[in-house]
Amino acid sequence: MTSAHGRTVDVPTEDGVADAYLTHPADGAPHPGVLLYQDAFGVRPHLKAMADRLAESGYCVLVPNVFYRHGRAPVVELPDFIDTTARPDILERLGPIMRSLTPDLAVRDAGAYLRALAENPLVADGPVAVTGYCMGARLALLTAGSHPERVAAAAGFHGGRLATESPESPHLVADRITAELYFGHADEDPSLPPEQMRRLEEALTAAGVRHRCEVYPGARHGFTQADTSAYDEAATERHWAALLDLLKRTF
Repeated sequence: MTSAHGRTVDVPTEDGVADAYLTHPADGAPHPGVLLYQDAFGVRPHLKAMADRLAESGYCVLVPNVFYRHGRAPVVELPDFIDTTARPDILERLGPIMRSLTPDLAVRDAGAYLRALAENPLVADGPVAVTGYCMGARLALLTAGSHPERVAAAAGFHGGRLATESPESPHLVADRITAELYFGHADEDPSLPPEQMRRLEEALTAAGVRHRCEVYPGARHGFTQADTSAYDEAATERHWAALLDLLKRTF
């Protein structure tokens, strides 16, 4: 394991410029690329630390501010420790911002993020991996389906609304996916009830997608986020083992 070097970069998109965090092994050599999608709270110290941990394992990681249309990160002022039960106003402010990122916009932005990785000399040639948290799991699934030629592996953790009855539900891209997928579900997650877990599993199986979906017992929505009240250390370490195993198989 090597040390990581991270910095803020700007990624041109069709609708402006997305600020992002880029981190990579300090050796300066090209390494496999990973696109890491944020949770609702956005690019902040904890998420950067997660990206650094991936970089220390040998990957060049890009963490875009997917809410860039509303300003540079953080788009909403956040406390050092996020407890939404004590601060419901945080989610109230983030709700309209999250809803404004439609699937069409997310897919369009994904092309820009993947292009930024492909053009970066610190990223090895070839396809990349995608991972996402909470809403980022949904973005990872959409990215794998909309850019199959660029995504070799995708993972999502404590994702919500992955397989709804909406005609825009992300599970409907399953038939376009060529990547291997892994999902780690929180079993105490109202945003992904059992019927959605089943619907996602059935869609991936029917499409012949290589995948594994696991439910983490006792884990709540947001269990990997150490700066939130949902954090679960055991579930988080299980997530790291699963994610790194997926990446090793891919690259």
